Amino acid sequence: MIKFGFKIKTRGGTLVDNLMIAARDRIEAERKLMQIYHHCEILDCNEVQPAVKEEGFDLESAINLIGKESDRDTPSKD
Repeated sequence: MIKFGFKIKTRGGTLVDNLMIAARDRIEAERKLMQIYHHCEILDCNEVQPAVKEEGFDLESAINLIGKESDRDTPSKD
C-alpha cells in the first residue's frame, strides 16, 4: 500500500491539508477520498515515501554482536 497526501477544498469551501489515504494507486486513493468528502475539489496530491531507517538491526548485526561478546568472555591461553 502506498500513502497519498491530499490537499482538498470541501464543498463547503474549507481547506483540508495533509489528508493521508493509503491505497494501491492514485486512482484508488482518489476514489476513497471522494467517498469520504463528496464533491470536494482536489488541489494537490503527493505520493508519500515511507521513512527510511538510517540504522537498522539485522541478523548479521546480531551475529556479529554475539561473536564480539563471546570473544571478550573467553579467557586467553597464555
